[in-house]
Parts: sequence; C-alpha cells; structure tokens
Amino acid sequence: MPVIGALVDAYPTYEDLEQGQNATTATIAKLLSPLPQTNTTIYCVGLNYRSHAKEANLNVPANPPVWTKPPAALASPNETIPISRFCASNLPDWEGELVFVTSRKCRNVTPEEASKYILGYTIGNDLSCRFFQLPEQSGGQFFYAKAFDKFAPIGPVLVSPSVFAKERSSASLVTRINGKVMQDTVIEKDMIFPPERVLSWMSQSTTIPAYTVVMTGTPAGVGVFQKPRQLLKDGDQIEVEISGLGTLKNVARFEEGQDSIM
Repeated sequence: MPVIGALVDAYPTYEDLEQGQNATTATIAKLLSPLPQTNTTIYCVGLNYRSHAKEANLNVPANPPVWTKPPAALASPNETIPISRFCASNLPDWEGELVFVTSRKCRNVTPEEASKYILGYTIGNDLSCRFFQLPEQSGGQFFYAKAFDKFAPIGPVLVSPSVFAKERSSASLVTRINGKVMQDTVIEKDMIFPPERVLSWMSQSTTIPAYTVVMTGTPAGVGVFQKPRQLLKDGDQIEVEISGLGTLKNVARFEEGQDSIM
C-alpha cells in the first residue's frame, strides 16, 4: 500500500494507466481521496450485513435500501473530520464499509453485467449522526443524518477488481476506535447484497454516472449499539481496514462555536 515518501509510477490519465504508457516517477507527498470532491456522486446502502440487521433488530430487506450523500461529504485518508457542535451533540457514529467506484455510465445492467462497470474497490466510513435517523426526527430518511461535510472519507487507494479478486472471498473488515476493535467481520460471509447486485438494483431506470462512489453498508459493531453505547468523541482516531485494500485513517475533531439552530 502507498505511504508518504514512497516512489511510484505516475500516469497523466486513466487511459495511459490502462495502456501502461507515458509513466513518470513521482514521490507521494500526501494521500488524497481516490476521487475529487467536485461533482462526485455518492450512493450509500443500508442493512447490507446480516450481523448489523440483527444488532439493529430489523428485518433483512428484499432489495438494497439506498440513499445519497452530497459531494461535499467526500473526505481524504488521514484528513481530520470536522464535527460541529450541532453534530457532536446528536450521536456521531462510525460505519466501516467496502466501497466500489463505477468505471463508466450505466443503466439497467444485470447483476451478471455489473462487474464490467466497476472500476475498483476502496474503503469508506459512512459517518452518521444517529439522532437524525430516528423516525420522529427525519421520517425514517437517512440523508440528513449522513450528509454533513466530510462525512464520507474514502481511500487510501483504489484497487482494480482483478487485483482485489485475490482477497475478496476471504477479505475481512475491521474498524478500530483508538486502537480498540469495534467491527470485525468476513465481508462475503456477512454481506447480503454483493456489489454487483447493488449496482444492478441502483441502475434500474436510473443512469449511474461514471466514477460514482458506492458505499456498500456496514457490519455489526457501530457505536450506537455498543453496550454501553459508545459514540465518537473529540480526538478519536478511526481506522477501517479491509484485507487487500489497506487502512483508512481519520481523526474526529469537534469544533467550537454555537449551534445555529435547535
């Protein structure tokens, strides 16, 4: 996995990378999000792990529940996540997730076709303010609870499906808060709807743009269901590790200032 200071081959365009041409040598100075924040479409999937559905005491759905996050939610590896007083007082929580990115525009694809439209895999953290997921607060809609700035860090790398295939069947997902393991599962044994099924469902009668980020759900172990309940605190170090994809690291930083509403 890339580290700051390492020498790597750099390509001017994705087409050059695919064709293995026009490479130069570059030194990694900073790890950025695999995708730019501008105009990036972000989809999220809920209740996609049996263990999480069980801890939440919810039925497994017939199809993947989906919602979106705005482009401003995207954040980079090692980036400090600003959590306002407004969010900090409303049950901020973590969700370690497997993420895939689409390679080209698609619509009405079948699960069998979907793999042709997946550019690569990475790691994500679907940060959430649980209070606003309560039905009496947002009518059961999850967008508001998860749409805050920098609440969708992804990275540290985007790994091609052919490379990740070597790990995918046995890949584990582990989330640590300040070094303590909070989530730990084997993805394919726990996941309900695999990425290909998710992309197929999303694309029915809907055009999915190229380079769409899809966060595929989280397993058991989120803070709100810990006993006793454990939520994010100022300065918490969050690590999400997936076999073959590396480790996504971020720090939660509570901001000072007055709430503007409520």
